[in-house]
Amino acid sequence: MKNKKSQLQTLKKVLTYIQSYRIFLALSLIFAVVTVASTLYFPVLTGQVIDHILAPGQVEFSIITDLLWKMGLLILVTALAQWLMNVCNNKITYEVVQDVRREAFAKIEILPLKFIDAHSHGELVSRVIADVDQFADGLLMGFSQLFTGVITILGTLLFMLSINVKITLVVVLVTPVSLFVASFIARRTFSMFMLQSTTRGEQTALINEMIENQKVVQAFSKEKDVMEKFDEINGRLERASLRATFFSSLTNPGTRFVNSLVYTGVALVGAFLAMAGNGVLTVGQLSCFLSYANQYTKPFNEISGVVTELQNALACAERIFSLIAEEPQTPEPESAETLSDVKGNVNLEHVYFSYSPDKKLIEDFNLDIKPGQRVAIVGPTGCGKTTIINLLMRFYDVDSGSIRVEDKDIRAVTRKSLRESYGMVLQETWLKAGSIRENLVMGKPDATEEEILAAAKASHAHSFIKRLPDGYDTVIGEEGGSLSVGQKQLLCIARVMLCLPPMLILDEATSSIDTRTEMKIQNAFAKMMEGRTSFIVAHRLSTIQEADIILVMKDGHILEQGNHEELLKQGGFYSELYNSQFAV
Repeated sequence: MKNKKSQLQTLKKVLTYIQSYRIFLALSLIFAVVTVASTLYFPVLTGQVIDHILAPGQVEFSIITDLLWKMGLLILVTALAQWLMNVCNNKITYEVVQDVRREAFAKIEILPLKFIDAHSHGELVSRVIADVDQFADGLLMGFSQLFTGVITILGTLLFMLSINVKITLVVVLVTPVSLFVASFIARRTFSMFMLQSTTRGEQTALINEMIENQKVVQAFSKEKDVMEKFDEINGRLERASLRATFFSSLTNPGTRFVNSLVYTGVALVGAFLAMAGNGVLTVGQLSCFLSYANQYTKPFNEISGVVTELQNALACAERIFSLIAEEPQTPEPESAETLSDVKGNVNLEHVYFSYSPDKKLIEDFNLDIKPGQRVAIVGPTGCGKTTIINLLMRFYDVDSGSIRVEDKDIRAVTRKSLRESYGMVLQETWLKAGSIRENLVMGKPDATEEEILAAAKASHAHSFIKRLPDGYDTVIGEEGGSLSVGQKQLLCIARVMLCLPPMLILDEATSSIDTRTEMKIQNAFAKMMEGRTSFIVAHRLSTIQEADIILVMKDGHILEQGNHEELLKQGGFYSELYNSQFAV
């Protein structure tokens, strides 16, 4: 019952997309009617040809020739109408698929980060790519065969009734058996196809993860474990696919058997009527009737196949529609202000936050930062350092309390203006496919050549950029291509130095840079941070000794607060951390 309700909801959503292309839908229906009408009239002409072959030497060639010309013209009309119908169906299908993919991608852009973090990237890719492809195949087959199938059934019934009512009743009485067989199997294949799609998404997620982290896999010699996990998922996918395909394949032979009974019944009843010789049914009409009986039952085979494919398509559509239906990130209020004239006043008042309700993280966090202060956040892994950064940038919203910039709650300002006020250099670099210059000006597209060179020199990236084949016009691949980790981080630092926003966030910004270059970068940072509020997340305490405020965190709480000298004199947790790093 739950599956049926889910299918109906998914089908309604599909129909809402199709409604936008109702003109092409109407044209497809018209061409389907023309195709079926032409096809159904063909047996009538064939029967007339047979009836005009009286006996050897008595063939009415003049009439047969006219009939053959009509049959030839009918073939051309049928072919043209069928081609135009397929053009319309393809247009509808791939326009709908384009709309679905566009909407899914747009939804990913506005989904909260907690959703992205909770789902593997490969599984999301599988929904947008593989599932939509499967959905397209089912939709195309549905349009191509469902229209013509239904119209053929109705048309053949009308033609058969015009020839002989009794034989038509034989056909109609056996039809429900074919429908029962098709629906019985189709109802049981939906859950199988859903399992197949889910397992395929799991496999895509594993492949994506392994490709992105192949160095880690090889470094820890995990190839065998990964292969075993892949084989396990692959085996489940094989079993799910075979089961779904096997049971769905029973539909066609089942309906064919029933359709053969229909054909046999028509042949026997028609033969007796023709042999009666009372003119009720001629041999030509019997031939025409047998052709109609075959055409009448053929759509049931096709529709049963379409129904099976639709089960797969609807299962895939449900996964992509569930993504589209996800709640987006909290929308900005209509009264949201644009944050301007930012000097660097930041206040965190009674902030509570956790990634999951059953696991507390940050509780009653308070902090008051003045313009130009350098705030260092230190502590063991998992204490909430990066979480503070996520909250400042509003990648996550606080559960309670507030974060204020220039005395404005960040939930009451636009995300764009808030994030433009920060410059971020993270431990994990991000570069796009394109030239070095395009990556540098990402935050400031109108930067001049002089500004670009100054930022690159200040970040000590200029020297290695000039050694590249095309200098600043060198094209790099996604994630930096062949550049070293240190070089990629220097580019990210140069990008921030080019923008020079009023506030800075440095999360292990020099972690991948050699010691000599790090000293130069620290000097450049010192100049860049002058007059700017800066948040520095660091594990190496040597990099934050000049900070105005050092926040020592543990389990989401601030244990100690002060400058480097004050914290050392206290002899607390910070002193332990510092001495553990510099103990001989």
